[in-house]
Amino acid sequence: MPALVIDDNRIREVIDQVVNRTFRMDFSWDWPGGVAFYGVCEAYRATGNETYLEKVKAWVDENMAEGLPKLSVNGVSIGHSLLTLYEATREEAYMETAKEMAEFLTRQAPRFGDGIFQHTVNSESYNFPEQAWVDTMFMAGYFLLRIGALLGRSDYFGDGLRQYHGHENVLQDAVSNLYYHGWDNIAGNHMSGINWCRGNAWAALTMARALEIVPVTHPSFMIIEGSLRDQLSALVRLQDEKSGLWHTILQDPSSPLETSGSAGIAAAVLTKGRLYNKYTQRAIDGILAQIADDGTVTGVSAGTAVMVDADGYRGVPDKRIQGWGQGLALAFLAEVLRVKENPY
Repeated sequence: MPALVIDDNRIREVIDQVVNRTFRMDFSWDWPGGVAFYGVCEAYRATGNETYLEKVKAWVDENMAEGLPKLSVNGVSIGHSLLTLYEATREEAYMETAKEMAEFLTRQAPRFGDGIFQHTVNSESYNFPEQAWVDTMFMAGYFLLRIGALLGRSDYFGDGLRQYHGHENVLQDAVSNLYYHGWDNIAGNHMSGINWCRGNAWAALTMARALEIVPVTHPSFMIIEGSLRDQLSALVRLQDEKSGLWHTILQDPSSPLETSGSAGIAAAVLTKGRLYNKYTQRAIDGILAQIADDGTVTGVSAGTAVMVDADGYRGVPDKRIQGWGQGLALAFLAEVLRVKENPY
């Protein structure tokens, strides 16, 4: 495999631009900010730039002063930033708030089947009874795994693993090895049956991060590693060779290329090291090309429910800046820096 060509000064410059643009956006205590600030925290961990963490801290402190809003499965994604802030500062207020969120998940969040979280959002206008959405793997499953490992809480850790395995069981296709966007437990089907780009990014990035936390001697390590291995093997063969990105509907070249999902997928691909250098290089070049000089990550599809059909996914607008686009791009760029400094 050819060695990766990485200009780390350029990567750092772009990270700085994306972080600065992100903080010229407005976020509530919900998942767009949760993903955006997760990316900023990853940028901090990769660069050591304290300014990034200070920006997150200022936002979190201001919002925590008002108390927690009504929580949802998606909304606990803000907890990722709380855990990073606690690790960096050891201020108990961050961990206490994170524990409130973990307690909500383990004791109050609606479930079905084998304890899978029902997808919920911070709005009573939307209800998805007994539906599993792949987003939950990142928003809640990974959060529980992180806080469980940090506190030595086997209940949180085990519930996080339950979400990984439960979502794999109902969402990963046994033939294609790709993840579906959703599962309707009442109807017993995958609704639109679409293998959505950003959905596969949530799954891939979440599993790649889990393999850094779950001990190799734990049976779950082998389950997660196998799921990710087979998913990535399928995903790299669906990468658009010219752009280095992936399509909104992964197997449909007529559907739009999508930057946030591509960044999340590419971040997971990076964790496999030189095995996928060819695909990684395309992704680095392609994702950098999607970032404007002011740090706006372009070509990011809007918030996407499980749509009725393929046309629904093709029609999702992608002209606006989005928090998840900023965050997933930062997570990818941070991983590029880590690979540059510590080759696998």
